[in-house]
Amino acid sequence: MKKLLQFLFIVLLLQYGKVGAQQVVQPAPQGFDETREGIKKGKIDTITYFSRTVGVNRKAVIYTPPDFSKNKKYPVLYLLHGIGGDEREWLNGAKPQVILDNLYADGKIAPMIVVMPNGRAMKDDRAGGNVMEPEKVAAFATFEKDLLNDLIPYIQKNFPVYQDREHRAIAGLSMGGGQSLNFGLGNQDVFAWVGAFSAAPNTKAPKELVPDPSALKKTLKLLFISCGDNDGLIGFSKRTHDYLTENQVPHIYFIEPGGHDFKVWKNGLYMFSQLIFKPVDTSTFGEYLKMSVPPKVSTDVTNRPPRRSAAPAIKDDFKPSVLNQPGQLYPQVNSQGYARFRIHAPEAQSVSVSLGLGGRGGTQLKKTEDGYWEGTTEGPLDEGFHYYHLTVDGGIFNDPGALNFYGSTRWESGIEIPAPDQDFYALKDVPHGMVTQVLFPSPSTGTSRRAFVYLPPDYTQNPQKRYPVLYLQHGWGEDETAWSNQGRANLIMDNLIAEGKINPFIIVMTYGMTNEIRWGRIRDFKIDSFETVLIKELIPYVDKHFRTIPNRENRAMAGLSMGGMETKQITLRNPDVFAYYGLLSGGTYAPEDIKDKSKVKLIFLSCGSKENPDGVKNAAEALRKAGFNAVDYVSPNTAHEFLTWRRSLYQLAPLLFKK
Repeated sequence: MKKLLQFLFIVLLLQYGKVGAQQVVQPAPQGFDETREGIKKGKIDTITYFSRTVGVNRKAVIYTPPDFSKNKKYPVLYLLHGIGGDEREWLNGAKPQVILDNLYADGKIAPMIVVMPNGRAMKDDRAGGNVMEPEKVAAFATFEKDLLNDLIPYIQKNFPVYQDREHRAIAGLSMGGGQSLNFGLGNQDVFAWVGAFSAAPNTKAPKELVPDPSALKKTLKLLFISCGDNDGLIGFSKRTHDYLTENQVPHIYFIEPGGHDFKVWKNGLYMFSQLIFKPVDTSTFGEYLKMSVPPKVSTDVTNRPPRRSAAPAIKDDFKPSVLNQPGQLYPQVNSQGYARFRIHAPEAQSVSVSLGLGGRGGTQLKKTEDGYWEGTTEGPLDEGFHYYHLTVDGGIFNDPGALNFYGSTRWESGIEIPAPDQDFYALKDVPHGMVTQVLFPSPSTGTSRRAFVYLPPDYTQNPQKRYPVLYLQHGWGEDETAWSNQGRANLIMDNLIAEGKINPFIIVMTYGMTNEIRWGRIRDFKIDSFETVLIKELIPYVDKHFRTIPNRENRAMAGLSMGGMETKQITLRNPDVFAYYGLLSGGTYAPEDIKDKSKVKLIFLSCGSKENPDGVKNAAEALRKAGFNAVDYVSPNTAHEFLTWRRSLYQLAPLLFKK
């Protein structure tokens, strides 16, 4: 008997060893969604089934895994699309077959069938026209009956699948994420695995979604909730997470950098597919919260903007964005903050823009007879600078009408929504400084590195004058071009100097080596390499080649977001180098962090009103009570974005290097 048990154990190891254990799944690496040569591939087909619920034949896309055999049985994942999509949205926007093929090749997922249905259960289920029409929205709820009574029975009859709940999963993006939560948790006898990527407002309230938490604990294998940190719909994911946490229901909650787009949803599929149909280890669930990043937008769902039907009429006073390529008429912006796009793509089947109201899936463009695609955002955008890109037939491209800016570790299109206080960063008829590029030797990294140096207007006119220096750092995904391009730091300085509000100083902007680490591992970032570059290489270079005042009292460091994290670590570790500290949406200092109060002339803390204003204010107050010169600033009506940081620099600059 003992030998038999040992034999069975070995058989189980051989059968499930590669995919049997549920480990902590890391966010997707670069190339996870790129087609690989030399690996086995699954197959994509379109099926047609009769829906008694709707009374017509309906279509769904189905993926069968590599080495699919009718003689084997498979678990099934039902993968749902968003409000503007259909059964092909996942194929067009995410290439799920490529993601799954690669995971199979790496031995990371259990063989499964994936069904991608049309979640709009109505006779005319096309995604065209106004997708927010009441009949179309109601059809997403009707799909529950279609799924349970028509599609699942069809799959069970025509494909070799297991028919018990332990082998059935449901997941979806946006509206499909809400459906997955509603249908999956509402039918626990049907689904044991539930995933929601950026769940939309159709998600039921938590108490309605999970009326009996104790029963859910007994039946559910896995509940996975993910969302982008800059997604205006994040509140719906968070309220579900909060309720589950309060009622001690094990689940995974993961917030990653991103908006309401396929970057987030592809990673959701990548992670979720590796967790399902395997033994579950709930003790690992907390690791996903540790890997998460804090939200950049409000998580309050009780104070959401009204739907489009309640919005005022769109004014037809559109003008080309100030960030357009020379001579280009589009994109355009009107006085209310709406953005309008026009793209020439006569052969394309689908074109969308990543910008939209509250991050709600971006803006789907419509094709005109002359081969152009046109569309206007559903609502006004937040004031200030925005990155964006186009998705054309599933591929990501920049808008040929707009200038490009480096962000999210790639060159993205940019658009500017005018702000009422934009005068402080406007290009005016005042004396201008210069932004010069330098290449400085870096023995520690074995190369020459680049920095941009802002020199005030009088730098070339007075060769005897020396200047203080601010070392100003960008955030994750950006580089040394960010502060002068997106942030307009040079124009802010020119205007302040012209108005006599500041003592002129030099600004140095260099790459903070932030992008050397993947965003899912930001907490593992080590400052040592960049600290060496800055302290041992760049500062000596600047002091040698520019007319600086090379001492602590005339040196400041500040940074936005992850650049703020760098600023905090470096200033605390080098108290003899900097006297002025600035964290712009980059955390806070505590009194106990600083060993020698006498060496700190100023601590400046800031953020947007949609970030963590209370945390910033409380931290500054604690510093003041401890005897520090601490100033806090909250940018009105902004989140984790460049208008927050432009305003922060505008407030910080006059406080620096005071005599």
